[in-house]
Amino acid sequence: MRSTTATLPDKTEAANPPSKTFVFVRRVEDYIELTKPRLVAMILITTAAGFYLGTQHPVNWMLFLHTLVGAGLTAAGVLGLNQYLERDIDSRMERTQQRPLPAGRMHPMEALLFCAFLTGSGMLYLTFLVNPLSGLVISLIVVSYLFIYTPLKRKTSLCTLIGAVPGALPPVVGWVAAQGSLSGAAGVLFAILFLWQLPHSLAIAYIYRDDYANAGLKLLPVIHPDGASTRHQIVINCVALFGIGLLPTLFNIAGGIYFFAALLVGGMFLASGVYLQKTHSVKAARYVLYASLLYLPLIFITMAIDKI
Repeated sequence: MRSTTATLPDKTEAANPPSKTFVFVRRVEDYIELTKPRLVAMILITTAAGFYLGTQHPVNWMLFLHTLVGAGLTAAGVLGLNQYLERDIDSRMERTQQRPLPAGRMHPMEALLFCAFLTGSGMLYLTFLVNPLSGLVISLIVVSYLFIYTPLKRKTSLCTLIGAVPGALPPVVGWVAAQGSLSGAAGVLFAILFLWQLPHSLAIAYIYRDDYANAGLKLLPVIHPDGASTRHQIVINCVALFGIGLLPTLFNIAGGIYFFAALLVGGMFLASGVYLQKTHSVKAARYVLYASLLYLPLIFITMAIDKI
């Protein structure tokens, strides 16, 4: 039997429909939420760092701006398309149920068209206003993220490893936008971001493993619920990142200030992984997540400041 109080919100809303301004603002908020602006901002930080580090002459600020616009449009579109493809999964997870699509505030076709427009515009923007190579690299991100990584999340725990590839390419986009070519230094930036993503993603999966299990995703903490293999992988990749994070100095990308900053920040990240290995707690996994969110901007900003 439904309670009288449960029906009151509906009656109140019917008697006092929301204003047009409220509806408009809510629609705008939903569109913004669909594009995951905080993640886009993180992507743009690494793209900007890649561009600046790849510049061998005074910075072409107009080209820099074009690069960020193209990368930002593509990132926002791809992240929205991912939500379109995973709207059924999001509806089964507590942490994602209130997103615009699973909550029913946006029609799937509306999201598809909007995000496809953003993605296509960003790819074309980079190709024609920056250079074809940057357009090619961003296209690899789109294809591998949407059509390889996303479906593999339902099938194998290797999805985390494979998903780290498109996630590691934004600084390469920035680098080739500035130089028009690839080099070993761009590979170093790729390696840093690739290794960073593994403990970052595994920590999130460790924290929300019950949610992911309910959604049917085959992530490592879901397949091995005791968490031992996840903790092991987090520590291994933190150790690898600690070493690889020092390479920009050897490749003459950055100098001594960066080297010591990488030691400090990389050591902090590694310590959080070791703490998780010892305690096995969700609280410790959150420390790994927080350490990862500090590591990435600090390491790339310091690299840019100490550029050789």
